Amino acid sequence: MTTTPIVALQRPKDISFGEIEAELSKIWLSQSGGKAGPVAARAATFSMVVYEPEEFQQLLAGLGFYDGPIDGIHGPKTKDAVKAAQKAYDLRVTGRIDPETLTRLREELAKLPKEQHQLANLNTRGFSISDAIGSQNPSRIITLCPLIGEEDKGVTAQVSAYCPIQKSSSSTLVCSEYITLQGTKEALERVSDIVTALMIPDLPKFVWWKATPNPEQHLFKVLAAASNCIIVDSCYFTDPESELLKMQELMEQETYIADLNWHRLSAWQELTAAVFDPPERRAALGEVDRVTIDYEKGNAAQALMFLGWLASRLGWEPVSYAEEGGIYEIKRIKFNCANQRPIEAELAAIPTADWGEIPGDMIGLLLASTNPNANCFTILCSETTGCMRMEAGGIAQNSRTEQVTPLTDQKAESLMSQQLQRWGRDMLYEESLAVTAKILKLR
Repeated sequence: MTTTPIVALQRPKDISFGEIEAELSKIWLSQSGGKAGPVAARAATFSMVVYEPEEFQQLLAGLGFYDGPIDGIHGPKTKDAVKAAQKAYDLRVTGRIDPETLTRLREELAKLPKEQHQLANLNTRGFSISDAIGSQNPSRIITLCPLIGEEDKGVTAQVSAYCPIQKSSSSTLVCSEYITLQGTKEALERVSDIVTALMIPDLPKFVWWKATPNPEQHLFKVLAAASNCIIVDSCYFTDPESELLKMQELMEQETYIADLNWHRLSAWQELTAAVFDPPERRAALGEVDRVTIDYEKGNAAQALMFLGWLASRLGWEPVSYAEEGGIYEIKRIKFNCANQRPIEAELAAIPTADWGEIPGDMIGLLLASTNPNANCFTILCSETTGCMRMEAGGIAQNSRTEQVTPLTDQKAESLMSQQLQRWGRDMLYEESLAVTAKILKLR
């Protein structure tokens, strides 16, 4: 993936909270008047608030497993620290933060007196932004960085300005302003109204909530009310079943939600639709009454949203939900279709040796029928993992089997860049999430 070079008009500069607008104005004033080279112009595209707790790195640092920067980058050093913590606390060693690991880290840090916390060397949150997002020319990015285990001393501020250099650009650099606010969670709550006032008026306003959303949290409420769109990533939800219900409740309250994890399903949705494009297959689609979805153990959000999408497209009404547990943490959901024919779905969490960066990625999909003569049997497999469990079911030779090629880059920053270009309401997502919520309310 190509990157966009970024040039700094001003490196991050510490200022008092009340000097933010004045300092930013000084940056632009310094760019005017008779300078050689490209002219720096102030972007006027959109404003974005990024709530960036990066809690797991702070917890690892506080417990002495990590001494690197708090930057939200899950690189080799962070992965090694996660593994060390998982070994120390007798957890499943994956090198990835799952809900069980995060809960245990919180518990262990809470046991320590604050004076024993081992703070990380460098907090770099908000000092840079992904070039995939920066190249969209946001007018202003405000990053909120909650600090864990520190005394509440109010909120500190830094400002900076950066310009992506486009290969085909003219003599003008279109530059963005960066404001970074740091303080305890309580301190940031107190300045929530000031944060919204810093968003540029009369431009689209986005909030990227890089944490489990809490609709009861004052800061979340204020930002949701002030923005055109709250952007989340359900692959990192601590309790996906509960959090997806919260997302639906926000939708019902006219809060527009976009989930980056939803976009990771597009390759599965497109291939599922494509295998039923031929007329003879399309006619057999109504025979599907057995669905099996395998996903990486650790987060069921993708599997639940995909099932919600499939049911919403085929007009299935959920009637029961049961959890069997076991090694695969089996979930069974039953539906009725328009003619009251029963449909059964199984969601299985598959333990995998090769953990990817995205918790809960879909691995396989099996569409089948109790009618042995139906022409609807389909197996879709992940390109990286395959679906041996499904192919061992005895119907592989009678099924149409396809391999799903995922998007080239499914990391949050790349998906965010795409989301910023299509921020209107996604009715397909809303309809699918509504059915997913119906399923979850049967628990």
